[in-house]
Amino acid sequence: MRTESPDRPERPAVTVLGLGSMGTALAAALLDRGHPTTVWNRSADRARPLAGRGARVAATAAEAVAAAPLVIVCVLDDAAVHAVLDPIADSLAGKALVNLTTGSPEQARATAGWAAAHGADYLDGAIMTTPPGVGSPDMMFLYSGSPTVLAEHRPALEALGDPLLLGTDPGLASLHDVALLGLMWSTMTGWLHGAALLGAEKTQATDFTPLAVRWLTAVAGFLTTYAPQVDAGRYPGDDATVDVQIAAIDHLLHAAAARGVDNALPELLKAAMVRAAAAGHGSDSFASVIEVLRPPAAHG
Repeated sequence: MRTESPDRPERPAVTVLGLGSMGTALAAALLDRGHPTTVWNRSADRARPLAGRGARVAATAAEAVAAAPLVIVCVLDDAAVHAVLDPIADSLAGKALVNLTTGSPEQARATAGWAAAHGADYLDGAIMTTPPGVGSPDMMFLYSGSPTVLAEHRPALEALGDPLLLGTDPGLASLHDVALLGLMWSTMTGWLHGAALLGAEKTQATDFTPLAVRWLTAVAGFLTTYAPQVDAGRYPGDDATVDVQIAAIDHLLHAAAARGVDNALPELLKAAMVRAAAAGHGSDSFASVIEVLRPPAAHG
């Protein structure tokens, strides 16, 4: 059982509802930072390892909620959130409720309204790491909703990772989450396509990857350059134009096809570039491709 030394006063108590891989990692990080932590899970067996580390195991979700002013819920999906919380909604009055369950912006906004109707102060969150990264100050935890929750419970939320408040709209964390995941999947699939291309001629992925990682630093610089262009809707083609990129991607397509590598991803990318060129952006920077990605209303 954790004890506090005289020079390390006890930290505020926290409750964690849901002990899947991520919920368990959240509770463990809180325990590591000295927060008295109450846990509850529908399957009680999952709580045993945390009990051995000093967590208090609640018999019911209502008992867990009563144990702390800050309640963190991390379960499978939005339906599971309400399956846990709806029956005990009255017990949430006066609590700070942080929802770290993956969901949509629309679900986050609806849950925020539901929480407010039951007297809870609501903060929605998105965890930008896998369970092994929880507890690292380098890992981003995105939040949106009540700034009061973050201000009053910052030590506990900092125990999980770097807390970033994106705004008071509860849907912003989920929206940023999916945007960043889209970036991740696109990047990793591009890396895998490159690894497949080079692997066709016996270059190992472990040899290719240091070059890929170094190249991503340059790519990050391109994003920084292009962001103001995207916001302004003006795309000076003074580095490399869309027409130049179309010519370059044709070389990738040829090299991959000649080696039997699937070309679905670069063909999709070329199609977006061609559409941008057809819309009059051939001599503009690559950032102008956003004009064929945005919804029509965004062009006005």
